[in-house]
Amino acid sequence: MSIPVASALPVGRSMLYLVVAGVAWGTAGAAASLIFRVSDLGPLALSFWRCAGGLVLLAGALALRPRRAPREPEPRRRRLLRILGTGIGLTVFQSAYFAAVEVTGLAVGTVVTLGAGPVLIAVGARVLLGERLGLGGLAAVAGALTGLAVLVLGGEGGDVVPAGVLLALLSASGYAAITLLTRWLGRDGGGDALTTSAWAFGIGAVGLLPMALAEGVVPHTAETGQVVWLMVYVAAVPTALAYALYFAGAAAVRAATVSVIMLLEPVSAALIAVTVLRERLTAATVLGTLLLLTAVAGLALAEARGAAVARRKEPVAV
Repeated sequence: MSIPVASALPVGRSMLYLVVAGVAWGTAGAAASLIFRVSDLGPLALSFWRCAGGLVLLAGALALRPRRAPREPEPRRRRLLRILGTGIGLTVFQSAYFAAVEVTGLAVGTVVTLGAGPVLIAVGARVLLGERLGLGGLAAVAGALTGLAVLVLGGEGGDVVPAGVLLALLSASGYAAITLLTRWLGRDGGGDALTTSAWAFGIGAVGLLPMALAEGVVPHTAETGQVVWLMVYVAAVPTALAYALYFAGAAAVRAATVSVIMLLEPVSAALIAVTVLRERLTAATVLGTLLLLTAVAGLALAEARGAAVARRKEPVAV
């Protein structure tokens, strides 16, 4: 049984926000791949700079934003849960993702992360939010697991690295946790998306700093200008902009629908990997990718059918 969502944003605008966020996220892994190719910066250090840069940009946006009419304050315990949960989940999500991209490549790392994410979200939404899967949802989950198995077991040597797949699954867990937490808290209107994002990046930067220092927080490269430009881009577009839009949009849209819209990220990342980064995709990689994406699209159909049935069962006001 679906539960209605209360949000200050219209659903149409929320979905537009999610589309922009998904496309922007699809470019983050490509920028990371280019940074890894021309410098010795590691994934934890890059994640630290991403969080720190996103925090600075969002803090500036908050300072320049016109003052709004006071709203009813969110309960302290609830606000703490939102900030800590989002910050920790975001840190795991993006750090493990960058590590997966470094180990097994942009296409595979992104597809596994965003293919496994909806499966974890669908199961979590059923257990935690009471959203029914139905036969279509169960079939989609089974299809996604099959696609993941084909992707991992069918890849030729050097194309799919098991350690990279495990990192991508860890990243997917962080992504699922953020989505479910945002969805659950968003039922009562949620908190301010920009403020939540800023706090989340602050927590991520603090938590990642010791590991970034151990890994090497300053990149050594002969392409300093290119690395700096790419790091600024990662902090601005797929971080400060995309996460603010994502947190705002996800609060008003069902969890499974969010996961479907976010398919824009692996699709755009795979296109960039093949056309720009010249990554090679084997037949098993293509088949596994198609199975994963088809399965997640199946979740969307199950979602739409469930919503239609729920609407038909609602009493008509007279």
